[in-house]
Amino acid sequence: MHKEDKVRVQHMIDATDTVARFIADRKPEDLVQDEMLRMALTRAIEIIGEAASKVSAEGREECPDIPWRAIVGMRNRLVHAYFDVDVEVLWVTAVDAVPGLRAGLVRAIGT
Repeated sequence: MHKEDKVRVQHMIDATDTVARFIADRKPEDLVQDEMLRMALTRAIEIIGEAASKVSAEGREECPDIPWRAIVGMRNRLVHAYFDVDVEVLWVTAVDAVPGLRAGLVRAIGT
């Protein structure tokens, strides 16, 4: 993987760690009640998607197990449909998808 791609993947890993910190000891209903948490979690997931969008086609091909298109699609949805973010989808993404994504990203860059 090219150096620039590794930098972007590291940004993604860092943002997954941020997501984990944000949701630690939280419940799904906290997203409804806590605007700051909802906004912060949204931003962290946007960062994952933005960094993913900057990984080269070659870098993506080297890591076919990473759902690149879905990650970028989630980012686009959060950014462009900011007025209609489904907190249940946001929570499931943070709790179910992000930890597995992190593991795959770590494997991808060998850290």
